[in-house]
Amino acid sequence: MDKYLGDDDKTARFEAMAMPHLDAAYNLARWLTRNQHDADDLVQSAYLRAFRFADGFRGGDVRAWLLTIVRHTYYSTLRDGQAQRGDVSFDEALHGGDDDSADPAAIAASRDTGRTVNAALAQLPQAFREVLVLKEMDDLSYKQIAEVTETPIGTVMSRLARARKLLLAYLKHGEQDGI
Repeated sequence: MDKYLGDDDKTARFEAMAMPHLDAAYNLARWLTRNQHDADDLVQSAYLRAFRFADGFRGGDVRAWLLTIVRHTYYSTLRDGQAQRGDVSFDEALHGGDDDSADPAAIAASRDTGRTVNAALAQLPQAFREVLVLKEMDDLSYKQIAEVTETPIGTVMSRLARARKLLLAYLKHGEQDGI
């Protein structure tokens, strides 16, 4: 019976440590999988792994640690052939805030802009999209991104610069096409 009391303590510690970062984990999973259902599954699997190995966490940046687990879970799922190949773009309407007081025209314009940016972001190669999402949407530092992606800071900076240039090119190309 004492064994189960320790499990309750572990659960409470894990929840206090990990739950504040659930949105960031889901955001990364959403952009990695490009599918809401797969993102839900990925975050659930990653959090189960994190819970299982929480005793091994020795301090540091919890957010970076969790996002690394999300990323590793995604790539191991791909490697093991478990991922479905859904290609659904990120839906701003699902993840944006609701402001009932806003002008309907402004809401429509914002949704159109969001769709355009999301479509351009979805065209980026995986490595570029990953660092851009971690930096611009999850607001991670270069050091944290380097930890999550297991790449040198210089590579992170280079990928981020290239990702921004490519994104801008895709957005300009989309404007010319009337998208």
